This record gives sequence, C-alpha cells and structure tokens, in this order.
Amino acid sequence: MATEAAKGLQDPKLAKVRASQATYKRWLAGTHKASGDMRTILEFYFGKSVEMLRQLVPVREIVRPCALDRRTRIASRTLDYTWPTSRHLPGEPDAGIFGTWELSGGRHFDGTAIGIQLYEAESRGDVVEIGSADLPHLQTFVRSSRRGVVLASLGAAGGNGLYVMDAALARQGFAVGQDPRVPLAYQLDDLTYALVWALHVLDDGLLADDNSLSDRADELQHYVKISNSAPPRSDMPDLSPIGAAWLGSSLCAQYIVRHLDELSEVPAFWTREATGEECAPWLFFRHKHDYLQAVAGRFAGPASALGRAFCVPESTVRTSEPYERILLFLTIAMMEMHGIKVWMSTEPEYAQIEGFVLAQNRAILANWVREESVWRVATTSARRDVAPYQEAIAHARAHSLVDGQTPADRLQALAAYLDLDWTWLIGRCRTLGEEGISSMLRPRSRLLTLRALDQTMRFLGAVGSHNAGR
Repeated sequence: MATEAAKGLQDPKLAKVRASQATYKRWLAGTHKASGDMRTILEFYFGKSVEMLRQLVPVREIVRPCALDRRTRIASRTLDYTWPTSRHLPGEPDAGIFGTWELSGGRHFDGTAIGIQLYEAESRGDVVEIGSADLPHLQTFVRSSRRGVVLASLGAAGGNGLYVMDAALARQGFAVGQDPRVPLAYQLDDLTYALVWALHVLDDGLLADDNSLSDRADELQHYVKISNSAPPRSDMPDLSPIGAAWLGSSLCAQYIVRHLDELSEVPAFWTREATGEECAPWLFFRHKHDYLQAVAGRFAGPASALGRAFCVPESTVRTSEPYERILLFLTIAMMEMHGIKVWMSTEPEYAQIEGFVLAQNRAILANWVREESVWRVATTSARRDVAPYQEAIAHARAHSLVDGQTPADRLQALAAYLDLDWTWLIGRCRTLGEEGISSMLRPRSRLLTLRALDQTMRFLGAVGSHNAGR
C-alpha cells in the first residue's frame, strides 16, 4: 500500500512507512486513528477518508429463500433449452441477489431482461401454493418496483412443471392480506411462454420510448390527414424497433379507419405479418383492438364477405419455433372472433406484398411491417396500380389453405398447417380463458391491453367445444 501511494502521489518517502501489528489491531478495534503519513497512505489506497474507514461496516438484512429441490433445479434448466429466446441467470440467495430472466428479441424487435425467482410449492385443488417458509422472501422479491415474475415448482412435492405469475400481481395479493396462489392453468409451456415473451418484449420497448411517443402525438395526427406519407426510419432515430412499430401500426390503423366512410362495399384486407413476432402487436396493442372493432362494427355480419388475407409460406413455418407459431394462430383466431374470415396463402411470391385494403377498384395502402420507412400509407385508383392487389386477394380467396364453412373448420386447418396440436392448444386456451390472462400477467404501458386476448382465449374455448360436439 505504501509503495503504491508513493508512486501515485510521487512522494518517495511514503514507500518506507510501515505499520506495526499492534497499530493494525488498534485500527481494527477502533481505538486508534491513523495520522500523518499513515493517514495519507490509507486514504490514497482506499479512496476514502480515515473517518469513514473507522465507521462500522453497513449491515444489510438478507432474507434467504428455502433451498430448491434437485427436481426444481432440473426443471429450471428448461428455461434455457426449451426456448431459444430464453436464458435464466440464477441469483445468489446468500447475497440477497435475485435471478434474471433474459428474453432475447427475434428478427425485428429488441429483447429485455426481467427479475425471476423460483419457489417450492404444493398443489391445492386447482392452484399452486408457495410454502409458508418462503413467504417472507417472496414479499422481499415482489416489493421491488423492478419488473419480475414468480415461478412456483412442484418439484419437492413430486410434481412436474413450473407455474408463472407476474410479481406485481403477487404483490397485490399481499396488499389485501392474501398469500399469492398460482392457478394450475398458468403452467409454463409453449402457450404461456409465448404470452410472457411477447408481452414483456413489447411492454419494455414501449416504456423505453414513452416520452418520445407522447411527443409525437400531434405529428401523428398530421400524417393521418394527408393523402400519402412514408417517413424514413432515419427521421426517428430516438425510437426503438418496438416504438417505431407502435407508431407505424397506429398511423396505419388511423389512416384506414379515416377512409372507411368512403367505402360503400365490404372491403378485403391483406396483412403482411407472417410470423409470431410480427403478429404480437395484434394481440397486445390497444389501438389494434379498437381498429378491429371499428372494421367489424361497420362491415361484419352473418352473411358478410368481410375477410383478411395472410401469406405464410411453408419455409416460414419450418423456421419458426412452436411458441411463435402459437402467436400467429392466436392472431388469426382474434380476426375470426371479430367476424373477419381469414384466407391463407402459402405462395412465396405473395409474401412481400404490403398491407392494403381493397374496395371499389381502389386500394388503400397501409403498411409498417418489414418497411424501410416507419410506415407507408397511400391510396390509388389507377387500374395498373390496383391490379396486383386484386390478383393477390383473388388468389388468396380461391386457394386458401384454411378454407372452411366455420371459424372452427378454418382454425383447425390452420393448426394443422402450423403443426400445432389442436386438441392440446384449444384445451389450454379454454383453461386460460376461464382463469383470465390478466391474473397471470400485467402490462405496464398504457398502450397495451390484455382484454382482447382474454376474449380470444374464451372464443377459442367455445370454438373447440362446438367443434367437438359436431
């Protein structure tokens, strides 16, 4: 220490200073205060005053969780090897450090990281209860305003699986004097992971851009009113990919709704979304649901020809993870729930067609997916310009892979194409619909909602029951 101080302070005489063992012990006991050259050396080495060094070390009370069963530790590894966008970083219980769950982004969106804590639990009827010995630690974990999730395991009780709940919802339970209980319906699998992943990635991205998006509210209204626009991404460098997606999606929705009153016949819609990541905004963005309701309220009906076309080539299906294909399935189910019949094209040559609305030999272009600009909106009635859109809609209608008389028929065909287990998926949607997604997850951004997703789960449960009875 003396040698380093001599070099750092350029004072050679400090290198010869020594402290006796007796002096050192008096320092530790707090009965002797270093002075002179010894004080200089100590303060240089530690970067703090001698008065501060003589204070007692701060004591931090640490509430430790109970030890995890071997089977629970094995189950926790599924977070890493089941989903490629998931990485679990265990905490250090003895140091009071909680774990972290990294949720990486996909092709378009950034990822995020949230707090995570595992606890042993026991099954009580249709819920999972965390052991009373762990409740003090759970209260410590959920007290933080940091976003996090609680995972309950039945490993020690001889059960299987992990059960998930947002930490904020567990905190609400404590606030009203109730120990948190996790319904069995919230078992972590491809369906619940898809929802957890999509919500947290979208939510944190929007919160990061909250101020910038708020500042652009008036600017957005200006763009809605003009006939065409396509601002380059470089005009909005402060926005994250998710913030830009929300802005583009919102503009496109408002632009289309503004032109609906000009249409005297039922339009046909084309959407460019082809993956679960691209479809996730349909499930959670609040303005998406308002837009679907506006379209359905004007054009949907028992004998309506209202429809929306998707193009999902086989190569896209093969390169998508099951949880991502589930997000695509839920999005199409949401369309059907609103009375919008879905047509499915699989031809790769149609995959790059931008989103549009076709009616009366007129095309309303509105796209933000896979665009170089934040969005692109325009309207055209020129026969040459409209012809490719008419051809695409005609092909999707005539060759739809999910053709059927009822939503159940079409959705079952879709599940088969996406290689999803229809019986399992519909059963899981039914149980989640009965419990409610809003009791498992909680968005923080005001731009997101779980209401339409809950409705979609209940719709799928009813569709499955109806189809089973036929």
